[in-house]
Amino acid sequence: MPCSNWWHDHGEASTTRANAYVVYSGLNLFSNFTFFLDDPVKGDQFEQVDERYIFGGNVSHNWESDWPFGFTAEHELGLQLRHDHIPAVALHKTQDRQRWQTTRDDNVEEFSFGAFYRNETYWHEKLRTMVGLRGDFYFFDVESSLPANSGSDTDGIVSPKVGLILGPWYDTEFYANFGLGFHSNDARGVTISVDPADPTVASEPVEPLVRSLGGESGIRNTFIPGLNSTLSLWYLKLDSELLFVGDAGVTEPSRESQRYGLEWANFYQVTDWLTLDADFTFTKAEFTQPDPDNPAAGDEIPGSMDLTIASGVTIDLPNGIFGSLRVRHFGSRPLIENDSVRSDSTTVLNLQTGYRVMENLSLHLDILNLLDSDDHDIDYYYASRLKGEVLPRAGEDCDGGALDPSRGCDIHFHPVEPRQFRGYIVWRF
Repeated sequence: MPCSNWWHDHGEASTTRANAYVVYSGLNLFSNFTFFLDDPVKGDQFEQVDERYIFGGNVSHNWESDWPFGFTAEHELGLQLRHDHIPAVALHKTQDRQRWQTTRDDNVEEFSFGAFYRNETYWHEKLRTMVGLRGDFYFFDVESSLPANSGSDTDGIVSPKVGLILGPWYDTEFYANFGLGFHSNDARGVTISVDPADPTVASEPVEPLVRSLGGESGIRNTFIPGLNSTLSLWYLKLDSELLFVGDAGVTEPSRESQRYGLEWANFYQVTDWLTLDADFTFTKAEFTQPDPDNPAAGDEIPGSMDLTIASGVTIDLPNGIFGSLRVRHFGSRPLIENDSVRSDSTTVLNLQTGYRVMENLSLHLDILNLLDSDDHDIDYYYASRLKGEVLPRAGEDCDGGALDPSRGCDIHFHPVEPRQFRGYIVWRF
């Protein structure tokens, strides 16, 4: 990935920065999520092809200014450009990794342009505000192997943001942030008009850019020497949730959703050589509108976690020995909208240790999944069929919930990688 950076200091706290980059990536990914559900003879294996060239650049200018009554402000003005040239993005049906049918084969051009302004004003030694405004413009062009799915589209969106910070008082600071944002959808979904798997079936195009709204308020405290603790409440609303579809191996837009929760982050420098950290996140995620295709469906978002924990202890001794022991915990997750099927929780412990031979040379040993846990890294719930298994085709819809092997509905999972040892040498120039 070639990248070039440039900056110029104008003096008096004024700086201009710019960078440009070029990225090439190629992907040939073979998958089979449903085994022999759609094709009992050849199987449901498919190949995803993605070859792309990315060209982009950023430029920004920062400066400070003095306002009346002793107020000071920091400003930033910037532009961002990106062009994705994708000569091949395709989906092929395969058997033993040999193509036997093309579902779709597209050439995509996607261009985006963004401009932003940020202002941070110091109104008082214990009061400062941040405001920002960002505008984004996208252009999509798709040339598809199915002419009905070819086309182009444009979209633009403006996203204002605001923040407030109060304090500190008694080593305590309060803050609040609010803003609008967005995510972009797949360019092929923007211009689609027929189902690539069955061109006789019409498909509705999706919105190019989807609005999001979020906010956060919290408190930071450093009253105890060495301990930095932050407690925050947050909220996020999406006009369209992206969901994984197991029988297709893709993500697709879904209903409006919202998430809100509580985060507690802690970092404690106990001594010069010992640190502790612990982060806890409690989340509630739900759809906020009924499913138009299934009004009886619930409002749980499949795969959303109610609880996450990341914690660890790190040592860095004067004699050159260093190491860390870290635990990662994901709570149980709903796998279907009505919450009748859930995954188990996942807990993994990782160890890193090493020895600093000299300032520039260190030896490392990582032991991933130290306890050799067989928990699930990820779980999905959908229909599948084993080779030779007879299932009623009408049973492919798994929205009803409870595990039903007669319909082929079951939990499909990827286990945590087994215990691994990784040794390496680091030399710093």
